[in-house]
Amino acid sequence: MQFLNVRFLLLLAVCSFYIPISNAQFLRDNNLIWAKDGNSYFSIINGSIQQTDIKSNTKTTFISRQQLIPDGSNSSLKPQSFKLSDDNNKALIFTNSAKVWRYNTRGDYWVLDINTKKLIQLGKGLPSQSLMFAKFSPDGNNVAYVSGHNLFTEELASGKITQLTFDGTRKFINGTFDWVYEEEFGCRDGFRWSPDGTKIAFWQVDATKIRDYDMLNTTDSVYSHVIPVEYPKVGQPPSPVRIGVINLGNAAIQWMNIEGDPQQHYLPRMEWADNNTLVVQQLNRKQQESKLIYCNATDGSSTVFYTEHDDAWIDIKSFWNDDDPTGWDWINKGRDFIWVSEKDGWRHLYKISRDGKNETLLTNGKYDIGSIKCIDEAGNNIYFMASPDNATQLYLYKIKMDGKSEAVLVSPAGMKGTHDYDISPNAKFARHSFSNYKIIQDTEWVSLPDHKPLNAANSIAATMQVDKSINVEYTKVTTEDDITVDAWINKPANFDSTKKYPVVFYVYGEPWASTVEDIYGNQQNFLYAGDMPADGYIQVAVDNRGTPSLKGAAWRKAIYRKIGIVNIRDMAMAAKKLLEEHSYFDKDRVAVWGWSGGGSSTLSLLFEYPDIFKTGISIAALTNLLYYDNVYEERYMGLPEENMEDFIKGSPVNYAKNLKGNLLYIHGSGDDNVHYDNAEALLNELIKYNKQFQFMEYPNRTHNISEGPGTVQHLVTLYTNYLKAHCTPGAQ
Repeated sequence: MQFLNVRFLLLLAVCSFYIPISNAQFLRDNNLIWAKDGNSYFSIINGSIQQTDIKSNTKTTFISRQQLIPDGSNSSLKPQSFKLSDDNNKALIFTNSAKVWRYNTRGDYWVLDINTKKLIQLGKGLPSQSLMFAKFSPDGNNVAYVSGHNLFTEELASGKITQLTFDGTRKFINGTFDWVYEEEFGCRDGFRWSPDGTKIAFWQVDATKIRDYDMLNTTDSVYSHVIPVEYPKVGQPPSPVRIGVINLGNAAIQWMNIEGDPQQHYLPRMEWADNNTLVVQQLNRKQQESKLIYCNATDGSSTVFYTEHDDAWIDIKSFWNDDDPTGWDWINKGRDFIWVSEKDGWRHLYKISRDGKNETLLTNGKYDIGSIKCIDEAGNNIYFMASPDNATQLYLYKIKMDGKSEAVLVSPAGMKGTHDYDISPNAKFARHSFSNYKIIQDTEWVSLPDHKPLNAANSIAATMQVDKSINVEYTKVTTEDDITVDAWINKPANFDSTKKYPVVFYVYGEPWASTVEDIYGNQQNFLYAGDMPADGYIQVAVDNRGTPSLKGAAWRKAIYRKIGIVNIRDMAMAAKKLLEEHSYFDKDRVAVWGWSGGGSSTLSLLFEYPDIFKTGISIAALTNLLYYDNVYEERYMGLPEENMEDFIKGSPVNYAKNLKGNLLYIHGSGDDNVHYDNAEALLNELIKYNKQFQFMEYPNRTHNISEGPGTVQHLVTLYTNYLKAHCTPGAQ
């Protein structure tokens, strides 16, 4: 369930969608494309593609705007991303993109021959803005892509287009994925060229038996019209998914024979292991068993070679690869690969032999890795993020791939906070980003492994900006249940401990994100029109068991089958303890707010702990756990037919009758993620018990409630006015 994270405050003005943003996503420059040798990088600047030498910082124009003017046109293409062929002779330009669910993954593709300057458009005759995930063949002579839920190849020399699949529809999908695979597994690009370019392996998703959730558009025409979204609610079996291999010589498709009922399993990962072998990950429906499988591309036969079990759930690669599920980390000429597992209670790196029979624990110790940043096989190192001593922060470490070495800190030891890195393919350079709660985020180029700035005068250390207005305290709170959680407290300007201040808790609470991270801007409220510290508010966030904090698997998985129970209890008891220990917290002016998963937490806290929380602002909340998708809810809650009582106990709607305080509830009617039926279910329950509240529907707005003129300003004004009216600002 991809829920809003507080760092959205820095992106709200420019993004048309949002999901929880990892530290890596937040800090990384997504416009950076590495050259193959790792000594330079490309970036799109003002419509041209520039190449920058890292050592000298010399910039040259690799592809000019003039080269991107199609024949017969006076204007240049506006590239949004690009790829180079393996020989660097051709560039694949993506432009004129449009959203598919969360991401702009369909649009137009053009190929520029860098030597001849010839620019051609792919997919002529196919609908505009319909091409997806175009990729060069290994030899650079062909491109494959998806259009209209079918796969195509195109020969660049002749322009010949060959359609490879013919049965694609909105709910029968070749080469890409349905809503839930994209949302919960990060799967979007659904096909792979074989290393020798003779075959294409692809996913086929059969969502024909998945019921549509019908959204109603009531504003774009005189008559309303239905917008169907195929959406498997919790308790419904998954869409059957299978993997086929197309032989490009004769267009025949060989389907992989993978054991298990397709309606009770997921296939979230597939890559080529060699020219005739696929490696596939299969998860059972409850996501407690992972099987790694080799499939023979010629006859479809398959063999399970590595199996893992967990009593709660098993995370997939997107959780430890910066939200990217693709790739397979082969080393030692394909004889071994790197894998991540929590089997010993911590998220650790393992080296696994190709046959799965031998494994070596690489990161031994009571700490978690956060994400893999680079596998430097030449240097025998893996670079990864971790924070063994403070789960609110992140640092770069490296470790030898021998199973005998200790992890070595690479980030500067004195630079306390949250680091992130984009490391070159040769592991010699990195774009380093850093901030903490009072140091404004900045970037620099460093060499590795010594972590020396390439330009000392412009290094982070030399240009560091401290925000002296920040009055934030990070602390730990031990509740009456003997649970210790991280928290931050953002105190008002001109704070006077002899006075009492209103307190505003920002919450999330779900397994997808934590609100207590040591990063700049994490403690500010992006929905408040004004300056909360200046207006005399104390702002607070507390962590809870079940968040993805690097505190061990037991911490993260304590929430299994207990969403809406364990997390809510932890947050409430932490708030209670803080109110008891801080005399300047005004117990009569305590508000709580959150978005999406945080909206759900807000409702539960307001309904179940009315003696603590007096006012709540809940946005786009899941009010009934049975209303969300099967992949997310069943991963963290199990199957409703086995433990329905947990879904009932964890759903805020079932406690609405307890409302005593002030509630503002907000939802967009065009939300394809947390559906509008959540709002109406809650409204009905509040009406049933004559509970008075304020409700705001944003017509046809999605989960981020930002579309349309004036929407963001209206939301900010609504939020601010309600908070000021019901949790009055200022010291007393």
